Amino acid sequence: MEYQEKYDQLIKILTEEVEIEGKKFNLKEDFDKLFIKENKTAGTRVRKMMQEIKKLAQEIRDDVQDYKSKI
Repeated sequence: MEYQEKYDQLIKILTEEVEIEGKKFNLKEDFDKLFIKENKTAGTRVRKMMQEIKKLAQEIRDDVQDYKSKI
């Protein structure tokens, strides 16, 4: 994936409905379900999405470091 595509994917995970492993997730909706409606299964979905964010963020960090070393 190119740098911009990774960034766009990160923004999409944070702001829109995304599909991860064949299931659809919406971070804002699941946050609301967890913290307002106290839906425990929404917590599992939030954690799953946060793991994806962490993975993608690490890839972006690595890309930034590689790019900086080439300048």
